[in-house]
Amino acid sequence: MKQLSTKVTSNGHGQDSSYFLGWEEYEKNPYDEIKNPDGMIQMGLAENQLCFDLIESWLAKNPDAASLKRNGQSIFKELALFQDYHGMPEFKKAMAEFMEEIRGNRVTFDPKNIVLAAGSTSANETLMFCLAEPGDAFLLPTPYYPGFDRDLKWRTGAEIVPIHCSSSNGFQITESALQQAYQQAHKLDLKVKGVLVTNPSNPLGTALTRRELNLLVDFITSKNIHLISDEIYSGTMFGFEQFISVMDVLKDKKLENTEVSKRVHVVYSLSKDLGLPGFRVGAIYSNDDMIVSAATKMSSFGLVSSQTQYLLSALLSDKKFTSQYLEENQKRLKSRQKRLVSGLESAGITCLRSNAGLFCWVDMRHLLDTNTFEAELDLWKKIVYNVKLNISPGSSCHCTEPGWFRVCFANMSEGTLDLALKRLKTFVESTDCGRMISRSSHERLKSLRKKTVSNWVFRVSWSDRVPDER
Repeated sequence: MKQLSTKVTSNGHGQDSSYFLGWEEYEKNPYDEIKNPDGMIQMGLAENQLCFDLIESWLAKNPDAASLKRNGQSIFKELALFQDYHGMPEFKKAMAEFMEEIRGNRVTFDPKNIVLAAGSTSANETLMFCLAEPGDAFLLPTPYYPGFDRDLKWRTGAEIVPIHCSSSNGFQITESALQQAYQQAHKLDLKVKGVLVTNPSNPLGTALTRRELNLLVDFITSKNIHLISDEIYSGTMFGFEQFISVMDVLKDKKLENTEVSKRVHVVYSLSKDLGLPGFRVGAIYSNDDMIVSAATKMSSFGLVSSQTQYLLSALLSDKKFTSQYLEENQKRLKSRQKRLVSGLESAGITCLRSNAGLFCWVDMRHLLDTNTFEAELDLWKKIVYNVKLNISPGSSCHCTEPGWFRVCFANMSEGTLDLALKRLKTFVESTDCGRMISRSSHERLKSLRKKTVSNWVFRVSWSDRVPDER
């Protein structure tokens, strides 16, 4: 007789992906400046550690919130007892206003339409349970976050059909790619229930353009399906552009309070913008009352603690703090991203031009022995085991082109980042490709890069991404 469930014995979680295997290798030999200077540096973790000092400063100035007090009186017992799984009204209000602030207060979020969840992982899975039956499909543009194979599929039984995007236009979503994915799903006898995108993108580090968002809304309107916009990196924009939410597009198209708006859902979290993944705070925003009701019931399996809600309600309600934090966070992210890009360029490596996120999408195609995913994994293993840097290979993100890697930059000190870049440069110089690039020729290529796309080192220029058609 079978003793364990199929879910237990199957490999659907995706734990054997190179994305997770790199983490396992890091945990065996983590870098420490003093205790283990030759250890592995973690560049596969999209974690924001650049502004902890700002939050800690706020906590020091607001001891009541940190000590679970109200007007100097302890409310520990109140917070420790049973709480309704609908969430604290004051916290949902503070979350809604923070989400509005990130979007320049151009759109509004009704707190009654917010469902709290234990992080965006829980939020995305809950939406899958609400929108799809086992065997139904969601379309996702590639490359996409490796954890989605776990979050969207493992327990729900839903399927993912890729929307194949390419470097030829900076991995932007096109109408033809959307239609091809939709047709592919039908060839596989899968019912398409919707499209899910990350905006800004993980792993690309780019925000969706207004053209792409208009295209997506038009597509789900014509197909009568759903759109989930995972906007957990919305507060990490560091370019000149403003973040454009799918909610902006609904407003511009005068689709608010329509049937289409009921099929558009936003996922948010405080894990990336505030750097608080350990607090496990996520949210679903939907204009569909049935989705809100069902998701709220499901949230009882992954609640946000009352203590966490109370503390963050006070923090997010401090408008002076949130305004200063968002501005400073974006400045620090921009500075750190520039440091990574500059260091990579000194090693003859370029990135897709980015304007958001905690990582860069790095082009190492010229370092491959052959243009295959086997060669990509061989290069990845050398970087993990020899260079001792954990980065994420593009194949783990379902990229269709070998040689791209996601490299994170916000989860370490400047000194650690500089060391990582030094190790990588030494490695590149030791390869046949690296030996071909002398210092003088490298400088010449950098200047040429501003004028044209070079033949092999700089295969994707900063101008490859089509400008926003606004």
